[in-house]
Amino acid sequence: MDELVVSTVVYRPQHEVYDFLIRFPRYAKYSDHLREVLTRPDSERSNTRYGLKFAWWKLTYTVESEVTDTDRPHTIDWRIIRNLSARGRWRLRKIEDDSFPVTAPDTANAATRVTFEAAYDPDSANRGNINLPRFVSFGWVIDRLEPAIRKEAKETVQRVVTDLEGRSRPVELTVEHHSG
Repeated sequence: MDELVVSTVVYRPQHEVYDFLIRFPRYAKYSDHLREVLTRPDSERSNTRYGLKFAWWKLTYTVESEVTDTDRPHTIDWRIIRNLSARGRWRLRKIEDDSFPVTAPDTANAATRVTFEAAYDPDSANRGNINLPRFVSFGWVIDRLEPAIRKEAKETVQRVVTDLEGRSRPVELTVEHHSG
């Protein structure tokens, strides 16, 4: 499994950040490659399911995901249940006033450490659902897709921070990627 962790500080109260992140269908507006988020009714379970349609290069791909657990305002856990082996979570931690980063805006009166974690197996993609152009191998696509995933995660977090705080600012991101 590959792992990707993106972390930053948002200058909003923890409960506001949680309420923002739990409304998953709006994520498509933050992502260059997530084209559509469809809520899937699931009468057998209480978990919320989503169909996520991604597009990158000449490819489109849809996965099914579900929120598996929540602990308001600390975590939102999720997993992909169809077409890819992946799981992850949003973790939120309140930062105390005396621990604000030195780069905090003068107007900041609350801060939350936001961490996006994802573990995924790029080789688990359902190849039958991918229509590759002639002479393009699945391995070639995976080699180019992994850097795009890291870039997309960073840009998505940047856009979320801008929306949450109501203004654009340089955002310090910590990004870790581990190939397994």
